[in-house]
Amino acid sequence: MRTYSNKLIAIMSVLLLACLIVSGCSSSQNNNGSGGSKSKDSRVIHDEEGKTTVSGTPKRVVVLELSFLDAVHNLGITPVGIADDNKKDMIKKLVGSSIDYTSVGTRSEPNLEVISSLKPDLIIADAERHKNIYKQLKKIAPTIELKSREATYDETIDSFTTIAKALNKEDEGKEKLAEHKKVINDLKAELPKDENRNIVLGVARADSFQLHTSSSYDGEIFKMLGFTHAVKSDNAYQEVSLEQLSKIDPDILFISANEGKTIVDEWKTNPLWKNLKAVKNGQVYDADRDTWTRFRGIKSSETSAKDVLKKVYNK
Repeated sequence: MRTYSNKLIAIMSVLLLACLIVSGCSSSQNNNGSGGSKSKDSRVIHDEEGKTTVSGTPKRVVVLELSFLDAVHNLGITPVGIADDNKKDMIKKLVGSSIDYTSVGTRSEPNLEVISSLKPDLIIADAERHKNIYKQLKKIAPTIELKSREATYDETIDSFTTIAKALNKEDEGKEKLAEHKKVINDLKAELPKDENRNIVLGVARADSFQLHTSSSYDGEIFKMLGFTHAVKSDNAYQEVSLEQLSKIDPDILFISANEGKTIVDEWKTNPLWKNLKAVKNGQVYDADRDTWTRFRGIKSSETSAKDVLKKVYNK
């Protein structure tokens, strides 16, 4: 009987150990595998610096570029901090209403102390402007660096998609992009089928005039609408003199100007300017600098596209 009892005890011990091992494996899988809640709550975000892990649904977001504000606002989040260049009116203009946030300084030099004081759970920085402070930002909160400044339209869309994933709003992001695509396609359908004029946007400063070519952000918007661009180039920007502009001689010319007098005010007295096709045919239009070149978001691109149709065709 004693031998039988010893064997029974040994068998029971082995079975108990097996159960503990199975239970441990199951627990480990729930904590670290694809089926666990922690895994579902965390996302690896690929950005210009590599990858960053973001957990949960960020609520306290700091954005350091205007296109990122456009993105998070359209995804239903008001950032706690914005690099607004100390221009609250510009932020109101971008989102369409006054919002409650803290300025974290300029886009070129955001204030790290103010950002830290806001206790963010996500920081969205520009790959060009903020490369040198990326490590400092990462010490404050999970930080993703994306393209905004000098970004193309396609790169802006890519950034929006990444931001939607970081905010745990991928489905909402897909819906917003589908709506955006419909808006652009509907506007494109309004362009006359026989439209064959070329078009370009130039930025006028006090002592220079810079054309935005076919590969620029706004150049891509013109292309999406169905226009022929007057300056085809792989370089997004091309500084020109009045003589060079007269050789390009665009049919339609949009001008985005800084405040105050610009070089165009001087050109207007020159016969070369007066002989431009766009000038002679009354096809020179103002383009809002913020909307056309600074904001670079999906909503601002829609506003720019609508602006073209409104001014060129009175629609």
